[in-house]
Amino acid sequence: MIKILSYILSFIFYILFLLLLVIFHPIQVICHKLFGYQAHKSSVDVLNFFLMRVVVFLGVRITSLPKVNLPTDRPLIIVSNHQGVYDIPPIVWIFRKHHPKFISKKELAKNIPSVSYNLRHSGAALIDRKNRAQAIPEIYKLGQLIAENNYAASIFPEGTRSKTGVMKPFKAGGIEALLQAAPNALVVPFVVDGNYKIEEKGMFPLCLGAKVRYKVLDPIEPAAYTAIELTKMVEALIKKELNQ
Repeated sequence: MIKILSYILSFIFYILFLLLLVIFHPIQVICHKLFGYQAHKSSVDVLNFFLMRVVVFLGVRITSLPKVNLPTDRPLIIVSNHQGVYDIPPIVWIFRKHHPKFISKKELAKNIPSVSYNLRHSGAALIDRKNRAQAIPEIYKLGQLIAENNYAASIFPEGTRSKTGVMKPFKAGGIEALLQAAPNALVVPFVVDGNYKIEEKGMFPLCLGAKVRYKVLDPIEPAAYTAIELTKMVEALIKKELNQ
């Protein structure tokens, strides 16, 4: 019975997830081409609100969705642990007042409805993860963008998602590049706790009773630290929050 239920609910989930991406793709295009950046951003915010909530069809309950009270007159660097694709929508929604921009592998900027269009037109850093000579300048360019506009850059220093929820070591290179371009940015640790449970279930991720929470930790003024010190500090803070 549980297996049949997982098939049914997973099918509903995938249909709704795909429908949201397909429906919002032309909405994004129209907003961007006819009304400009702010309209496009608003359409992306709404899309990600629904993408964040649609996991309820898998039996997942979001137990904590924080509101942020951070300055909008300076850039932010959101530093988060990474548990899967479902980490993205809550960051977009929670930090929507700060215009979060992501560092993404360049392959995602092609052929995915809504996602690829937004990556290409939102100011994201599209990197080749195997080519540091390309990646670091691209991240630096994102740092310049957030410095000029007081936007937020979101980075996952683990590089790839944790399939078990246990954090991988943080790498400092991306944070260093962002801080070089935006030295006055406020560093904001962000905790993702539980999203790995969805993707570890495979194609039929029934997660009845699974709880997911998100938490924004106290921001850090970066001036007194090197990028390596700052990276280790944020890693330790997130690990502590996750009891790891």
